[in-house]
Amino acid sequence: MLTRVMTCAALALILVAPAALADSKQRGYPRGHDGYDFARVVHIEPIVRQVRVEVPRRECWTEVRYDQPGPQGRKGLAGPMILGALIGGTIGHQFGHGRDRDMATVAGAVVGSAVGHDVGERQRYRYAYSQPQAYEVERCDERIEQTYEERIDGYDVEYEYAGQRFHTRMPYDPGERIRVRVTVTPA
Repeated sequence: MLTRVMTCAALALILVAPAALADSKQRGYPRGHDGYDFARVVHIEPIVRQVRVEVPRRECWTEVRYDQPGPQGRKGLAGPMILGALIGGTIGHQFGHGRDRDMATVAGAVVGSAVGHDVGERQRYRYAYSQPQAYEVERCDERIEQTYEERIDGYDVEYEYAGQRFHTRMPYDPGERIRVRVTVTPA
């Protein structure tokens, strides 16, 4: 007999509980006791704004340049003349004795200087009449390119809860449902 009573009570609970939960949901009360529920999202509209974006662009190209060594003037002759005088003086110093050795050193320096002058002149002449040398140089320049992009600042969201429509602005797309805080106050 006790088992029959318990079975009947359990069946009554099973049949009555869904009806009680459905009744509280129809009135807009929260499902749980935490004060939050979910509302159905009806419409989502992204908030879009135009943003100017500056993008650096590097442009490179190749240029052909010509290099022709020009005449170096008197400055280009000093080195070979000094070197020739030193070499000639050293060789001249090897000959003779006493005053003759001094004269041979001076003569060797003069002859060596003259030879160095001639060598320097030939080099200048060769550079002055040589063909220009072509070579390629890569040149680059950086420019700022301005473009406009559309950026989403947020979303205007329209949602429905307990038969009423509400609007809010959110920083993200909530999807098909939105979590809402539900408060119940006595009337």
